Amino acid sequence: MGRGKIVIQRIDNSTNRQVTFSKRRSGLLKKAKELAILCDAEVGVIIFSSTGKLYEFSNTRFESLFPVYKVQIEFRSNLVLHGIKFKEGSKNSIKIGLVYFLTIIITCIGE
Repeated sequence: MGRGKIVIQRIDNSTNRQVTFSKRRSGLLKKAKELAILCDAEVGVIIFSSTGKLYEFSNTRFESLFPVYKVQIEFRSNLVLHGIKFKEGSKNSIKIGLVYFLTIIITCIGE
């Protein structure tokens, strides 16, 4: 017999809400650590509680993750800006993105 499904909504009871937050936070951080170890991925997780307390995990320095994140966001927004739809994992979008990236490089070299 499996676990029953729960409705995802705010928990009204503050004690139950805090217990759920604590359990889910530790589960999320555990999964992030496992993902980093098993897949050799760079993982960073930042969690703020309702009281403003910070919880974090990173298998590398957070400072090294932010520039990579910023480049990815700028790259995707440039694709969208030029009317190119980006779908995660799509071979065509990766090819289109590469062509767009090379076009930018060629344009910069030509200037």
